[in-house]
Amino acid sequence: MQAFETHTGLAAPFPVENIDTDVIIPMGPLMMTPRARLGEKAFLPLRFREDGSDNPDFVLNRPEFRGASILIAGRNFGCGSSREGAVHALQGMGLRVIVAPTFGDIFYGNCIKNGVLPVQLDDTEHARLMQVAIDANGGAEFGADLPRQVLTLPDGTEIPFDIDPGHKSRLLAGLDEIGITETYKDAIAAWQAADRKAHPWIWAIEGSA
Repeated sequence: MQAFETHTGLAAPFPVENIDTDVIIPMGPLMMTPRARLGEKAFLPLRFREDGSDNPDFVLNRPEFRGASILIAGRNFGCGSSREGAVHALQGMGLRVIVAPTFGDIFYGNCIKNGVLPVQLDDTEHARLMQVAIDANGGAEFGADLPRQVLTLPDGTEIPFDIDPGHKSRLLAGLDEIGITETYKDAIAAWQAADRKAHPWIWAIEGSA
């Protein structure tokens, strides 16, 4: 997966609570669309009108917020089903950082697995960041620094955030579960070699197929 260290980009305010994964990427498009094109279907129920045209009321369709890479979302963002494609869809739109007071637990974990930084702030700091993004109206850049664990406002003000050390190290290294396992491949190979000698009858099955 893509590692995350620092990022600077446009922040879009999206103060809607309880956005579930079926809104982020409905199941039909998820099943019918290659991963590389899921961004085209992200936020489908909100992003497009029934005739397929852009919904001008959706924040990421507004000219001043097109190309936003940071989303300031509402409480309980990413609730609902466990579909990992929700994160893939957001990535396909170019989003690298999601900020919210709370997240759906599985969605949060899927962000970590895919190189998207989920930042959880308390209500006061979140409201502050949301208001700055609204007032900036797409005219200023925000920053996210994972090593230092700070968000930077356009005026240079820094807002610290907490993150689990394990999640932080995985994002910085760009390692998902498979990548983490592969870092132990020498130890795994050594154990397998020793076990072949100790229990050859078990490993005999390996070559019988």
